[in-house]
Amino acid sequence: MTPRQPPGPALVTGGNGYVASWLVKRLLEHSFDVHATVRDPHDPRKTAHLTALAHDCPGTLSLFRADLLDPAAFDHPMADCSLVFHTASPLIVRDVEDPLRDLIEPATAGTRNVLEAANRTPSVRRVVLTSSITAIYGDAADLEQLDTDRFDESHWNATSRDDHQPYSYSKTLSERLAWEIAEKQSRWDMVAVNPGLVLGPGLSPHTRAEGVLMMLDFGNGYYRFGAPELEFAIVDVRDVAEGHLRAALTPEASGRHILVSESMTLVEMGKVLRGHFGGDFPFPHKAVSNLAALMLAPRRGIPQAVARRNLGYPLRFDNTRSRTALGMTYRPAAESIVDHFQQLLDAGLVGPPARK
Repeated sequence: MTPRQPPGPALVTGGNGYVASWLVKRLLEHSFDVHATVRDPHDPRKTAHLTALAHDCPGTLSLFRADLLDPAAFDHPMADCSLVFHTASPLIVRDVEDPLRDLIEPATAGTRNVLEAANRTPSVRRVVLTSSITAIYGDAADLEQLDTDRFDESHWNATSRDDHQPYSYSKTLSERLAWEIAEKQSRWDMVAVNPGLVLGPGLSPHTRAEGVLMMLDFGNGYYRFGAPELEFAIVDVRDVAEGHLRAALTPEASGRHILVSESMTLVEMGKVLRGHFGGDFPFPHKAVSNLAALMLAPRRGIPQAVARRNLGYPLRFDNTRSRTALGMTYRPAAESIVDHFQQLLDAGLVGPPARK
């Protein structure tokens, strides 16, 4: 299996995002002309890291303004592109105010608008969709209903709703919609990647992805007295970008691909951090009881119904397909965790350990 580069530029929607920024970097390194859509191309706070990347790579970068809810927003950025990476989608897990307005409508409308633009753009040959493992499962408790000990690409999230895990519901609806649109035409094909919890150093200092918030929790002492017994399927942001690239450039790639390195509990993540950065930081040493975690969950904007279906349950995924079909190899989760926390420390976003 030898990935090859097709002719024509590549479009990346939401190009200044946490994952998308690394993808833009990899495309520029591969000499692509990259068209990246952002909300405001003239906001250096959100785009300076992208323009800096373009100075150091052989590819070229063009920034375009685009709104997910505008049906015509992607026609101009997509012109002449052979590859489309649809990464843009709202990522709000905590304290969702209006699931329909904030998550479901922009995720589904954005997917429809991007793929309908692909239908109108004769040069497009492949679309790579950034989905999520949350389109595969809703809660860790779902694993108990399967005849296997781990989730794979054949599974679909059937338990999330607009009032229960609305982010997961939005990713499920948008991926299903994408496959429906893709299957109604034959000029371009679609490949989906389904990453887990994305950790690792960001290229922008302003990213607020969920993985960043979690690392900040470790640094600010939120788990100093213990962490909930929650398990996460982790993947490095640099590996997710590589997965997108391979999904685009591997001619025989098709279908869905779970991008996960390994699963870890919050306490195990704390142990990794303590082993590297020392015991003076407020990293957790133990798990709190599920009863205490249930009581505290609403303070984090997590409904107790969600906590109840995830606390204490194992979370496992089979990444065989991404390793065999895309040739993926994964960084150990510990490397992603350490590199990510080190970046936050270097940036002053978490403080040095208190002196005893």
